[in-house]
Amino acid sequence: MSNRQELATFAGGCFWCMVSPFEEMPGIIKVVSGYTGGHKENPTYEEVCSETTGHYEAVQITFDPEVFPYEKLLQLYWQQIDPTDPGGQFYDRGDSYRTAIFYHNDEQKELAELSKQELATSGRFDKPIATQILPAGPFYEAEEYHQGYHHKNPAHYKRYRQASGRDEFIERHWTRKGSSEELRQRLNSMQYEVTQNNGTEPPFRNEFWDHKQEGLYVDIVSGEPLFSSLDKFDSGCGWPSFTRPLHGYHVKERMDLSHGMVRTEVRSRFADSHLGHVFPDGPRDKGGLRYCINSAALRFIPKEDLEKEGYGEYRTLFEQS
Repeated sequence: MSNRQELATFAGGCFWCMVSPFEEMPGIIKVVSGYTGGHKENPTYEEVCSETTGHYEAVQITFDPEVFPYEKLLQLYWQQIDPTDPGGQFYDRGDSYRTAIFYHNDEQKELAELSKQELATSGRFDKPIATQILPAGPFYEAEEYHQGYHHKNPAHYKRYRQASGRDEFIERHWTRKGSSEELRQRLNSMQYEVTQNNGTEPPFRNEFWDHKQEGLYVDIVSGEPLFSSLDKFDSGCGWPSFTRPLHGYHVKERMDLSHGMVRTEVRSRFADSHLGHVFPDGPRDKGGLRYCINSAALRFIPKEDLEKEGYGEYRTLFEQS
């Protein structure tokens, strides 16, 4: 971390869903849910939801731009929302749920406008981009029970998020995968079998089960960062084992009833690659979980190559260790 701190403010519909994608990223100091863009001082949640104050539900992010630059925050922001919806987000309707980027200086304004233009011409969406770019004004923190809602009420948050349609939309528009033919050309037979057909490689006869070099493990298909060597441990199972993912946002879990067992499958969010399974028998002092992952689903990037490979924001993890 450097000594620099800046603010970024994003409205993306219900602020419950806008915290977790940012909070675990390197260089993010804090993420606060609140209200901005309106005309009433210190509005309450009920007042904002009544659509009488002009406020947006938003998150304000304190970040170190030398670790996680504003351009990457913008990229991550666009991947959380439906930017073509002018009337709300998913099943939350009304002006308070509209999307907007609130810039804090001229540089942020310029970068936001550029990123919006790039998205508009990318062909990713078939409707115009409705997200506004506005000057930042007073930001009022939401009530305490809204802060970190996904941590305080995980079951309700999960039900709400799944029912809202947000994740389905994100996967439909942002999945980075390629056709089966393209993947067969890029991947070897084991990599394809594991990631695309939910296969399992042999224990003790795979690339990373006893790999000890420092660095990141990324999705072999999409390159999204998944695990760190700092969280890797020897579980004795013959596959790479980790106590946690690098970011909870980049992995998703599903119930797996195959082979007469009840297990929790782990998949990557944007490539939808099968990675492995998570079990509740990991080190208790590190959360008690064991992410048992197939080497064939991973590509390793040594810490000294992070900058060159486009993962420079993660170098601070290894400087701190």
